[in-house]
Amino acid sequence: MMSNLAKIYSPKQIEVLEFAINKDFFMLANHGSKRSGKTVLDNDLFLFDVMRIGELAKKYKIKEAQYILAGSTLGALYRNVILELENKYGFSFKWDKYNRFELFGVKICCFGHSKINDLGRIRGMTSYGAYINEATMANQIVFNEIITRCSGEGARIICDTNPDNPIHWFKKDYIDNTTGTVQSFHFKLDDNTFLTERYKDNIKKTTPGGVFYQRDIDGLWVTSEGVVYIDFDENNVVTEVSKIKYYVAGVDWGYSHYGSIVILGYAYDNKWYLVELVAEKEKDISFWKEKIKELDEKYGLKNIWCDSARPDNLNEFSKVTGYKSQNANKSVFEGVGHVAALFKKNSLLIKRECLEGRLEEEIYNYIWGINDEPKKEYDDVLDAIRYALFSEKTSALEPVSYSEAWW
Repeated sequence: MMSNLAKIYSPKQIEVLEFAINKDFFMLANHGSKRSGKTVLDNDLFLFDVMRIGELAKKYKIKEAQYILAGSTLGALYRNVILELENKYGFSFKWDKYNRFELFGVKICCFGHSKINDLGRIRGMTSYGAYINEATMANQIVFNEIITRCSGEGARIICDTNPDNPIHWFKKDYIDNTTGTVQSFHFKLDDNTFLTERYKDNIKKTTPGGVFYQRDIDGLWVTSEGVVYIDFDENNVVTEVSKIKYYVAGVDWGYSHYGSIVILGYAYDNKWYLVELVAEKEKDISFWKEKIKELDEKYGLKNIWCDSARPDNLNEFSKVTGYKSQNANKSVFEGVGHVAALFKKNSLLIKRECLEGRLEEEIYNYIWGINDEPKKEYDDVLDAIRYALFSEKTSALEPVSYSEAWW
């Protein structure tokens, strides 16, 4: 039996699987690093538990046993769970207009959990269990409502999540729970024995240091602290630039603090180069409007990613640049992580003359604050860089195709 399991599960997954099959529990929480095997296992545990509920429904003549399947959004749930199960086992789920389908005689009710408006669809139902994917991304009120709804006889709740900060409510209320109602298992990247050593070594070498490494590789719930771009060093500074494919701009508005425009070129060597920047205080929109016009004429900018805090300024930019000027993706932690990874991989290079002055002052003084966000100090040029690079990354992602049931 064990030898057969070892062909499809890692030792860590087998440990959790044996617990889930042989022990009763109210909540099972698998937490830890990305690519460690948490979700793959939980997808299978979801199937086992739904089969169990189907048998209970037959035994106790329950007409329609319901089960909650929840992700941060329906789209994320489709990618992380539904599509994986369809590809792995050949399921072809038949959806109704309420995002429900039947599996092993159980009605599976699918929900998003990250927004408070998800609450209304969950209220009032009785569920015989729940599988909550990406638990730390849940709205706490919605999460608590899901737990409350799991009142059917023998209901069990399965959760998985990547780590967040150590004072996150999910860790404090559930991972650290000592009442015996929650069983948790910690995963780290090395627990996934199906990944090649070459892959794991490359991931470790290219993951930024500090909080990103501790969470993504070691699966730890740690506080973000210290210098944000800890991997930035002289290797990221150049005097010459490779041949550029195209240029983009990032814009952070300012007046009493520095406003900034950065110009980044994506080169044929697949690296980004910061080739020019403007950082000034006490300049109104007429100055910045003339400056972006000059830079657009000089570089032929593909996109101009602007801070969305000033829609009036964006409108002024649009008058001289047209459709190129648009609101940036301002996601902080994810955006900072992307820039940090580029520094770590030596895929973001700074022309030396751009480093001298304001940027040099910022990059060595840009430090973590609270709640996984850097302090709002020494961030003007760095915000503009983040807007440009993270917006380029996310705008290039193709939308996921869903069945009609997911619209």
